[in-house]
Amino acid sequence: MSSAITKAKDLRGQTEEELHTFVREKGDELFKLQYQRSTGQLENTARVGQVRREIARAKTILGEKKKA
Repeated sequence: MSSAITKAKDLRGQTEEELHTFVREKGDELFKLQYQRSTGQLENTARVGQVRREIARAKTILGEKKKA
């Protein structure tokens, strides 16, 4: 799991299929982070919020692409 935050500029260059894959992967990462947090194993608790925001960014861009 990388801790680098994906910027909206980087996501805009991706296709819809790549964005769907990105959202799916980040969803899996979020699930693992939430599990680690609940068991007390998560050291960087801020990462949960970062992943949630990355998912929201990707979904927003997907919506923009669908409208266009």
